[in-house]
Amino acid sequence: MDLGRTGCNFDSSGRGSCITGNCGGVLSCAAGGKPPATLAEYTLGKGGSPDFYNISLVDGFNVPMSFGPVGSSYHVMSCAADINAKCPSELKVDGCCVSACIKFGTAQYCCTLPLTPSTCGPTDYSRFFKGHCPDAYSYAYEKSSTFTCHVRLDYQVTFCP
Repeated sequence: MDLGRTGCNFDSSGRGSCITGNCGGVLSCAAGGKPPATLAEYTLGKGGSPDFYNISLVDGFNVPMSFGPVGSSYHVMSCAADINAKCPSELKVDGCCVSACIKFGTAQYCCTLPLTPSTCGPTDYSRFFKGHCPDAYSYAYEKSSTFTCHVRLDYQVTFCP
């Protein structure tokens, strides 16, 4: 996983922090960062298994991003819209746009019990994100935004495409 990070300041030993996408005060993230953060997610296949990749706005949006295979005919996803400028006021955090799940923490927005993957659906907030970045995941269990490659390729993440 790669994530967008903003407002970062690190010393020569790699200790510091970021306003968004902070990873426990370290330069090299071992896991996800503090929301809101635009994420490039991928699972690289082994043997004959395909690679899976996506851009996720499930935790919100902080920077535009594109992500995908390099030099191939496979789909490169892009989320180049300035969502921060259009973010609903109730989702604005540190000049960025946090998801409704992070902001409100309810089953409706987080797709948690009593909802299931088959009963969880989009909300007005997830439609807002999807409307600006059609390639990106906008809520948990969304089925339309994962892409696959059946050939091992190199991938590229571009921030602010």
